[in-house]
This record gives sequence, structure tokens and C-alpha cells, in this order.
Amino acid sequence: MMRGMTTSRITVYGIPNCDTVKKSRAWWSERGVDFQFHGFKKQGVPAHRLPDWMAAAGWQKLVNRQGTTWRKLDASTQASVTDEHSASVLLQAQPSVIKRPVVEWQQGDQLHISVGFVPDQWQQWLDEAAAK
Repeated sequence: MMRGMTTSRITVYGIPNCDTVKKSRAWWSERGVDFQFHGFKKQGVPAHRLPDWMAAAGWQKLVNRQGTTWRKLDASTQASVTDEHSASVLLQAQPSVIKRPVVEWQQGDQLHISVGFVPDQWQQWLDEAAAK
């Protein structure tokens, strides 16, 4: 949480050794923002969060088709990812295929969600929170 903010909760989801996740965690820390880290390798993919992530970003954006894990999948597995359900199954089975990081900021009754390294978006969230 940002210092002094008690009604918000930020969670950064990803894989600890991913360079983009490291950069994201550093970005939040450099701004004095407290956050929780949820590592997919140890804690798994929270299946109950996937519908919100897909609603916010779209299942196509969550599936990182440029990553090594995707490229290592056989062609039939890749071709089977055609909708939210099939994407959800793959993302739970192969967490490394998720575009990282996924950031959730629960601020009161508002939930912000981002996918990928998007510091401009995060700064906007911080600015909006500071203005309240």
C-alpha cells in the first residue's frame, strides 16, 4: 500500500526470475508502495482471478504468444487456444505462458487490473489515489 493509504491493496502476480516482473517490483518499491507478490511457481495461478483478468485485458492479451513457453508448445496445443475457456485451462496448466506481470490494485470498491509492464498506467493510478 502507499504509505498512509489503508483502503488499497496491490498484488503483483508473476514469476520471480522474470526480468519484466523484477522491473515491475522495483518500480513499485522505488515509489514507496507496499505490495504483495504472488509467485505463480510456488503459489500457482489463482483460477478465481482469471475471469477478472480476462474481462479487463482480454484472454488474447493474457496469453503471451511471444514467450519461450508458448513457442515450445506443440502446434495442436497452440491451435486449441481459441476462447476464454481454453485459454484459462492453458494458463492454469502452463503459468509461464501468462503475460507478466499482472497487477491488481483493489482501491476501495474499485479494482484496477493491468497486464505487462505499464508504468504510465500505474502512475496514473497513483496520481488518482493521491488526488482523492
